[in-house]
Amino acid sequence: MHQHIAKKTFRTYLGRFMQWILGGWSIKGQRPEPDKYVVVVAHHTSNWDFFIALSAKFILELRTCFFGKHTLFIGPFGWIMRILGGIPIKRSGSKNRVDQIIKAIRESDQFILALTPEGTRSKVKKWKTGFYYIAHGAGVPIIPAALDFKNKEFVIGQPFFTTGNISEDMKALHRFFAPYQPKYPELSCQGELEEFINK
Repeated sequence: MHQHIAKKTFRTYLGRFMQWILGGWSIKGQRPEPDKYVVVVAHHTSNWDFFIALSAKFILELRTCFFGKHTLFIGPFGWIMRILGGIPIKRSGSKNRVDQIIKAIRESDQFILALTPEGTRSKVKKWKTGFYYIAHGAGVPIIPAALDFKNKEFVIGQPFFTTGNISEDMKALHRFFAPYQPKYPELSCQGELEEFINK
């Protein structure tokens, strides 16, 4: 189970209430210790994934950030997005976005970026690689976090440090997620492991 958090806040109780409402979810693994890292949440196949991950964020008292198109931060909805940890970013090119995020992480004392490697709930053949280049460029670890609908567990893995060999590193990350069952298994992305898993 997750590490004990000495000071329980409204967010902690809210997260536990959310887990109860969602059907009795729990957290497996330890609260990550590094001050800066990239959380990769997979497999992302349903709208429920966001709320499960959000409940874990509240319980573990994590100040996670996520990036969204700057136009989503206009008006009242923008206030809600910022409260949840959203940071507006101009989408002027994927490389430009990665550079912006690396710069933000390097200049911060604490920074937790959360994202889904698929970038969509639909079936994809390969993960997007932005998260990898962000972690590698900023020199921070990747924390894999799996959505296991079979056991109703949000599984937190050990810090994974990139080697620069993206092909082998991606295989290693896919191996972590492979045992865990998403809401819709047929939509999960296993990358290069898929042909072996489906045999």
